[in-house]
Amino acid sequence: MTFTGAAQATPTPPPVGGDLMAVRGLVKPGGFKAPPKTKATSYVIADHETGQVLAAKDPHGRYRPASTLKMLTAATLITKLDKNLKVKPSRNAVNQEGSAVGLQSRPIYKVEDLFRALMMSSGNDAAMALAEANGGLAKTMSDMNAEAKRLQANDTVAKTPSGLDKPGQSSSAYDLALIARAGLSNPDFRRYVSTKTARFPAPKKWYEISNHNKLLWRYPGMIGVKNGWTSKAHSTFVGAATRNGQTIIVSIMKHEGYFWDEVADLLDWGFAARGKVTPVGQLVDPLPDEPVQQAAPAVTPDATPAPTREPMMDTAASEQTDSTRTTGSLVIGGALLFGLAWLGYGMYRRHRRL
Repeated sequence: MTFTGAAQATPTPPPVGGDLMAVRGLVKPGGFKAPPKTKATSYVIADHETGQVLAAKDPHGRYRPASTLKMLTAATLITKLDKNLKVKPSRNAVNQEGSAVGLQSRPIYKVEDLFRALMMSSGNDAAMALAEANGGLAKTMSDMNAEAKRLQANDTVAKTPSGLDKPGQSSSAYDLALIARAGLSNPDFRRYVSTKTARFPAPKKWYEISNHNKLLWRYPGMIGVKNGWTSKAHSTFVGAATRNGQTIIVSIMKHEGYFWDEVADLLDWGFAARGKVTPVGQLVDPLPDEPVQQAAPAVTPDATPAPTREPMMDTAASEQTDSTRTTGSLVIGGALLFGLAWLGYGMYRRHRRL
C-alpha cells in the first residue's frame, strides 16, 4: 500500500569517527581482552599518532565537560594571542566563582602566565581574563565554537571559557579526545599541560602554582592533559601518556568517585592493545581551511569597460568625426565673412561722415 503526502524521515548522518561510535554501550575490539572496568559513564581510548579509537563506551554521549572544556579555550586562543602581551584582568575576571589562581586587577600578567594558570591550576579567573584579552566573552565563545566545528567536535557546545556549568553546554568523550589530540600538536599547549610547577606573578614577588593532574607525578610518561569537576558534571578527565615513542589518549566523562587509578589502567590497556587490535573508530582530522577568495569587481550586465585615461587634448582630438570637422570649418568661415562685412560697413560710414 502506498501512502501519499506522508512526511519522509530525514536520513540520520553517520556518526563522526565511524558507525560503531554511535553505540551507547561498550565498544571493544574482538580477539583481545576487554578494557578494565571503570565507573565512568563514557570514555574513549585512542592512539594519538594514528587517531585510531581502540575502545570506547558511549563515545558520542553528550555530557557536561566541566574544566576539560579549558582544552578548547587553550586550543582556540594560543594561536590568537601574543604570549608576551601584558594583561590587566577586570573585576569580573578576578571574581569568577569556582577554582581560581588568585588574579588581581593589575597589569602584571603575561598571556603565557594566564595559560599556565588555565591548564595547570584550572583557574576560572584566568579563563575569563584570556577571553577579555581576545576581545571579550562573546567573541571568544564564537571563536571556541567555530574551532570545535573545525575540529569536527560536533557534540561540543561551549557556553563559558572555563567549563563552569551553563544550560546547553556539552561535549563528549569522543570530542574531548579529538580536542586533546589537536591541542597536543601545538608545542605551547603541550608545554602548559605538562608543566608540574611554575612561578606565578604577584604584586610584590611571585608564588608557586602546581598542576592538578595527579598522574604527572604517578604515571610514567604522563604528558597531561586536563581534569574537571562540577556537582552536575561529576568528574571528567583527559590524559595522554607516551611510552616507547607512542602516545595514548584516554578521556572519561561523568565519573563518580576516585578515577586516577582507573585512568592509569585504561592507559595501560591502550598501550597493550595498540597495533594488535582492529580499531573500533577513528579520531577524524580537522576540516581543511577554506581558501581565501578575492572578491571580483562588481560588473552590471550593461556595464562597459572604462576607457583608458589619456591626456585631455588627445582624447578630444580622437573623438572628432568628419561631420564635426565640417561643422567647425563652416562656423569659422562664417565668422570670417561676418567680420569682413562689418569692417567694410564701418569704413563706409566713416567715409560718409567725412
